[in-house]
Parts: sequence; C-alpha cells; structure tokens
Amino acid sequence: MKNFENYIYTILESKKKKKLVMFLTAAAFFLSLLMFPTKMVLAKMLPGKSANTFSIYVDAPAGSSIKETKKLSTCVIDILKEESEIQNINLFLAQGIPLDYAGLVKGAAMKRTQNVSEISINLSDKHLRDEPSYLMVQRLRPLIQKACVPIVRGSNIKFIEQPSGPPTLASIVVEIRGDNLSKIRSLAVDVVDSLSNTEGLVDIDIMADNNFEKFELIPDKEKISRSGLSVKQVNEILYLAFEGMVIAHKNSKNSPDQINMFLILDKESETLFSKSVDSLQSKLSALNLMNKRGMLVPLSEVVTIKKVMSNHMIMHKDLARMVNVIAETDMVSQVYPLLEARDRLLEKFEKDYIITKAGFSTYMFDFTLEERKTGEKFLIRWDGEMKVTLDTFRDLGAAFIAALVLIFLLLVIYYKSFMISGIVLLGSFLSLIGVIVGHWVANWFTTETFFLTATSLIGFIALIGISSRNSLLLIDFAKSLMESEGMQKRRAIAVAAATRSKPILLTAVAIILGSALLAGDPVFGGLGVALISGTIAAVFVSLLFVPVLMDNAKAMDFDKDSDSDSKHGDNISIISS
Repeated sequence: MKNFENYIYTILESKKKKKLVMFLTAAAFFLSLLMFPTKMVLAKMLPGKSANTFSIYVDAPAGSSIKETKKLSTCVIDILKEESEIQNINLFLAQGIPLDYAGLVKGAAMKRTQNVSEISINLSDKHLRDEPSYLMVQRLRPLIQKACVPIVRGSNIKFIEQPSGPPTLASIVVEIRGDNLSKIRSLAVDVVDSLSNTEGLVDIDIMADNNFEKFELIPDKEKISRSGLSVKQVNEILYLAFEGMVIAHKNSKNSPDQINMFLILDKESETLFSKSVDSLQSKLSALNLMNKRGMLVPLSEVVTIKKVMSNHMIMHKDLARMVNVIAETDMVSQVYPLLEARDRLLEKFEKDYIITKAGFSTYMFDFTLEERKTGEKFLIRWDGEMKVTLDTFRDLGAAFIAALVLIFLLLVIYYKSFMISGIVLLGSFLSLIGVIVGHWVANWFTTETFFLTATSLIGFIALIGISSRNSLLLIDFAKSLMESEGMQKRRAIAVAAATRSKPILLTAVAIILGSALLAGDPVFGGLGVALISGTIAAVFVSLLFVPVLMDNAKAMDFDKDSDSDSKHGDNISIISS
C-alpha cells in the first residue's frame, strides 16, 4: 500500500495531475451521458420476458364472416405447427381467450363478433429451449403476416406476449379525443400512417370497427297476422335459417347444467350465393311456414329486407369520446419511436390545425389540435407502456434526488460543512458513469439489445449508499490523522486512501460476485449490471477523484502551518505500514 500512498501523494502535490484527474472524470461523465442521444445505450421500462405462452389476435375486416376468419386462423396455425417448441395450440373463433394476465387489459372479454379470433400458444419450458419466447415472436411475426394477411384483405394479425411488468394496452397507445366521431376516426388514420412509417413499430391497429353494409330482416306484423302466422314462428325460422336454434336439452352427470341441443341447416342451405338482396330474397322464398289453416306461406311474404349501415363502436374515457391507436415495439425502446412519430404528426397537422403542446408535466408529449376552419378541438394523448416507462423513470429520478437531499442534510449535520457533504454526494453521483458504460459493454455480449431499465435505476439508487460509505471512510480517517496525529493534509489524505483501499476493494469484490448472479436474468439483468459496473466506477472515483476534492476543500484545513510533513515522518511510516 506504500506505493499507492506515494502515487496519491504525487497527484496531490502536482496541480497539473489534479487538473487532469478532474478533467478526465468530468469528460467521462459527460461522454457517458451522450450515450443516450447517440443511442449507444437505450432506455426501456423492462426488457423482453421469456415466457411459456403467448397469444395471437386475428382481426378480419368488420363484417367478415366466421368462415373468412377461420381461413385466416387456419393459415396461422399451419405455420405454427412447424415449430418444434410449440406444445399446444388452442383456437377461439368469434371470441376472446379465457382472461389471462395480458388479456385483462387488452379487451379480450369484449370480443364477440365473427370477424375476430384468438390463438393461444403453449411452449415448452423456457429453461429447456435455447430461443426465448420474445425472440420467437420477433421471428414468426413477419412470416405469418406476410403469408396470412393477404388471404382476407384489410385483416390484422397481432402478437401478444405476457408482460414482464405492469400490463398495458400496448407498448404505444395514442388516444385521439374529441366530440366529432367521424373526425377523430379520420385523425386516427393519419396517426396510423405516421406510426407505420416509423422504424421499430409493429402490430399497428385502430381499436375501432369500420362501417359496413348489412341487411336487416324486419317481420311485418300486419302481414303475419293476415297470413294466419305468429311473430314467434317467424322469428324462430329466421334464427334457424341463419344461426340455428335450441330445440331440446340434454342432461349429463358430468355437467351441472342442461346441455342445449341445436338444430341448424346444412352448409348448402345456410350459405348465400352472393352478398346481394336477390340472393337473400331467394333464400327466404325457399323457406315456408304452415299457418293455422294448413297453408304454406313463403317467408319472403312476411319479412321485409332493409339494407343499412352498421353502427360504430363508441369508446369513452374521462367523459370524452375517443379512438385508440395501438402499436407494439419490435425489440426496441418505446421512447425513440415515440419521438420520431410525434415529430411526423406535428409536421403533418401544422397545415390544417393550430397545435398547442403540453408543458413539462405528466402528459408532456401530448398536444391539442384546433382546426383552423371550424375551430373544433381534438386532444392527442400518448399512453401505454411508454407512459409507464416515463412515469417510472420520473418517479425513480425523484426518489434518487430525494435520497441525495436526505444524505446531504445528514452529512451537513454530522460534519457541519457544506463542502465535505458536497464531496460525498458528488462522489456518489459519479457512479452513474459506470452504470451507463456497463450497459454499453453488456450490449456487446448479448444477441438482443441490452436496455437501461427501471431495475438499472434501482441499482443506481442502491449504489448511493455504497459510494457514500467509501467517501466517508476516507474523509473520517484523514480527519482523524490530521487531528490526532497532527499530520499534514495531503499526506493524511494519501495515507487514508492507501489504508482504506483494501476494505473498499474487498467490499467491491463482494458486491460484484453477488450481483453476477443477477446479470444473466432477463428482467433483473439491468440491476446486476448496474451494481457491478457502478461499483467498479465508485472504487475509482473514491480512490482518485475524491482525494483530489478533499485536497481542495478548505473545510479540511486543520493544520494552518503545514509547511511540510517531514516532522511527522515517523508517525507516517508507522500508520502506513
């Protein structure tokens, strides 16, 4: 340790070397911060989670028949069957899957139309396969969409993974709010165009159905009465002709309830030859009902066919009408595609709308549109996992600042010096260099992007105590040498750094070895890397940068007549040994 003591003392004696240490530390800090705008290190709420299951949502265009939906679903299943790691495939036509962790917030319970289906996939155990589920999804998504989407034009196939953190509707959610429903739907289409041209975004969809033509079959009560029929007879034959009807019940010892028995027409009788009034009229003419007088009455005589447009699904939030546009990220951070898409939307809307941006608040990425001609106002609000990411990083940042303030106040009370307290805090804060650089290095050794996540920030906050302890060891020991031994300040700082370097290094090794177990975890890997790399940076900062700050601190000048340290040479050699 004598060599290290002399090395530190040499740095403290040279103004050039002290300036060099301070310059290199400041340069390392600012260069590490530049890794975020240069995208050398990417931030995300949580990385991908390797699970044993995922789902596929198949959405055919509004008004599609269940047969068209089944064609799409069958195409998807045929491709999935070729994957050896897939154990089970369950298809749910015209309904959502039984609610799971992901489906609770994704609207699976609301799916009750013929143009939707959901496919549940169970994989082999994640510990027994080489490919994690999120990489399998990333590989299968373009294959399935390219092969199956053209079968029914305008369809959408989305991949839903089990979230590794709080469940959200999607990675990026854009809420378009306003009173004019047709206008907000038009704005939603513009948003989809911008998101579709943004790199890294997939599974883009509008959570709203389109208008389509349909036929209403209206029983004519007056004609029914004149024909000697009943409205009940007409309704029952209509249900039988198109959907089937319950004609009996069956009891079973394996079921607590009665089992319905349905009567339906065969496929030839049930299917229409074309989507036209004539085809529907022909089918109704082929169905006859017997009246009370024993005469057969064609169904077309007592039923009126009316062509109408379907009704829009209307969604509300905070007592305002809205349409959601959702998008998932393809193994990239949500923040960067968001910023790119937002800039495109602002550029696109500035011609026809007066844009008012939100200030620095909870919804700082939102903006309001006011149409120049009519004065109608619309709100574009960003939500989803991206919003959770921003909120989490904001809250963790606030917790970090609060921790720094509390530590600073405690140190001021203890040392009665703002200067010394500032040295401790600055040394703790500079461990951020190691956290950022550590994620950059870890990205070299992973097949997918290694993100700076919320768990990484938790590790950084935990490092405050470790780094502060290192600085306190040096300051307290140096002060005791100066007060009790009368040692010159620079020699006392050098002796303190050399003497306390061993326990500092042993503590660092223990933290690194303990955190190595976390580094390979997909969710808590950021915490492990932050603790490992941050601890390494904290050691260098504590043993090199903090001594330089201590030498410049006037609050530690206890020996006013510190001409040299020669008269205390004996004490120095005894302590340092």
